[in-house]
Amino acid sequence: MTKATKARPQATPPNVKDFQALLRTAGLRSTTPRIAVLEYFHTNGGQNSHAEIFEALEDRGFDRATIYRILMDLAEVKLLSRTDLGDHVWRFELKKGVDGVEHTEEHPHFVCIDCGEVSCLSGVTLRVDGSAKAPKSVAKKKVSVQLKGVCDNCS
Repeated sequence: MTKATKARPQATPPNVKDFQALLRTAGLRSTTPRIAVLEYFHTNGGQNSHAEIFEALEDRGFDRATIYRILMDLAEVKLLSRTDLGDHVWRFELKKGVDGVEHTEEHPHFVCIDCGEVSCLSGVTLRVDGSAKAPKSVAKKKVSVQLKGVCDNCS
């Protein structure tokens, strides 16, 4: 199972009313499981798979199917982004938080080939000059970039 790089804690943690407002603004009903999933992402950040989120919230009585539907709903309304890093496992990342600010720009990820840890490489950008024969999607930043190698813990 992979572990994702954790987000920096916020100065004032969001409360239930913040999550309820965020869900309503996105056009979704405010339910206890949805609030729990959003709270998880605000607390832990990073790229997380359905299995990791289910495991973290399992003791609260939520089933796998409910967590999966919530992740898909939150991705559909763009509160979460959904990424496949080539291993056929969807990973989700907070895209829009309770403050209304986009938290994740398109950014590359580093995947450890030994342990599977996924790290966000925020601040790393892909620059294509005019002479490159790259598809238009590269210029429009409609691509995902990932680097694979051995992480510091495994090397």
